[in-house]
Amino acid sequence: MGYPGRAVRGWRGWKGWTLLVWVAAVSLLSADGRRVRQPRCPAGCICTKDNALCENVRSVPHTFPSDVVSLLFTANSFDLIDEDAFLGLPHLEYLFIENNKIASISPFAFRGLKALIHLSLAYNNLETLPKDVFKGMDALTKVDLRGNSLICDCKLKWLVEWMHNTNATLDQIYCSGPPIHQGKKINDLLPHSFDCITAEFASYQSLKFESISVEAFSFGEDQYVVFPQPFAGTCSFLEWDHVEMTFRTYDTIESTSTVVCKPMVIDNHLFVIVAQLFGGSHIYKRDTSANKFIKIQDIDILKIRKPNDVETFMIDGESFFVIADSSKAGSTTVYKWNGNGFYSHQSLHPWYRDTDVEYLEISNKPHLILSSSSQRPVVYQWNRGQKQFDRRTDIPEMEDVFSVKHFRVQGDLFICLTRFIGDSKVMRWDGAMFKEVQTFPSRGSMVFQPVSIGKWQYAILGSDYSLTQVYQWDTKRGQFVPSQELNIQAPRAFSVVSIDDRVFLLASSFKGKTQIYEHLMIDLSN
Repeated sequence: MGYPGRAVRGWRGWKGWTLLVWVAAVSLLSADGRRVRQPRCPAGCICTKDNALCENVRSVPHTFPSDVVSLLFTANSFDLIDEDAFLGLPHLEYLFIENNKIASISPFAFRGLKALIHLSLAYNNLETLPKDVFKGMDALTKVDLRGNSLICDCKLKWLVEWMHNTNATLDQIYCSGPPIHQGKKINDLLPHSFDCITAEFASYQSLKFESISVEAFSFGEDQYVVFPQPFAGTCSFLEWDHVEMTFRTYDTIESTSTVVCKPMVIDNHLFVIVAQLFGGSHIYKRDTSANKFIKIQDIDILKIRKPNDVETFMIDGESFFVIADSSKAGSTTVYKWNGNGFYSHQSLHPWYRDTDVEYLEISNKPHLILSSSSQRPVVYQWNRGQKQFDRRTDIPEMEDVFSVKHFRVQGDLFICLTRFIGDSKVMRWDGAMFKEVQTFPSRGSMVFQPVSIGKWQYAILGSDYSLTQVYQWDTKRGQFVPSQELNIQAPRAFSVVSIDDRVFLLASSFKGKTQIYEHLMIDLSN
């Protein structure tokens, strides 16, 4: 039988097609007036030998004659096409489901329609289509989706890919959303028009100890992490088990009231600065022949009374570290490696109760930013002539900043400022000073940590009173947007380690179990 769809144009054409059906039905009467026996036809439908028309039905019937070639649904009340809705119609070539209320289609709705040539879903309530809904329909040459409000987001990326890899044609239709594609012709979109890869942190391993900070580092050809445990009095080193695929104990350094265990690799030798609240701070070296850590040096207890943070860095090929001292009598001090040991190089200022120190480069020049409980964050710049840091400025209107951490996006320098009371902030360096970009409510926060993983830039805001908030950088907005929440008790620090083509986020917890999360890629088009 010829293609009846040529007389059908959406809502206006179905009546003409109905007339054709009835003409065909009359032709089935034999010359002697005897009526040819009709195959069973569902209630609400009109059937001829190889055509069927259905009106005012509430669902797709399953009792059509198996030799139906053309099937038309119009002005019906059903809103769903379930899986295998047309099973048992191997000869169906033309399927019109027009001017109905279809809002949802099963991924397997058209399974078995290998002979289908023309499919019309025009003038329904479709906003999307399930991926690979046309799979197995190799004979398909025409698809009509006009009159639907299709949202051209990642869920519909597969349709654009299918259009570029099929011989079937698709009538011109316009996207009703999202804003980036609204009003565009779907036929003009390309697969790379969609940014469908996102990521999330998934819980991977829970460690049975509290910790106050965390550091990931490389030594030799292996990756390690170290957690200071102030209650247990240890620096706990972990390594990656390539067989069990978990982090396991590697070694420990016994200490007292430990707050920082800072690794530092110089000329293939591993040093660890162990900062303690009581009993002084010390420097250990890894003895590879004995396979253990050996204490090689004590840190001047008169300068460092109450350490709170340690930062390592290199300037002009020389190795330094700086300890932020939070006592009333101590002094934040820079130490330098001289080939044999670390010696006091510069005391920055006494009596300011510094809580954090951050090393960064501003305009390609080394800088330090000191956070303090008694003054606004102070910016120091390296003086190459005198080989010391000079006070440059402070960050105005930012009292009570607990810590400052920096990150870069497309060459621009930003800092995250953590405040326990008040709002934490993100600021951007404009060439002369740091200016506010974004504000985050952060009551109870002790850490606002920027984390970079590949092309992803995050800021993780921990809190002692609520869930940890993960924010993801939105390049178009130039701001962070909410991404997910993590359940960590009293988080104090975060660090990232890459092992075996996997990326893990390490989260220290001061009042609960230390947590490890895996950074997973998610394809939203799937």
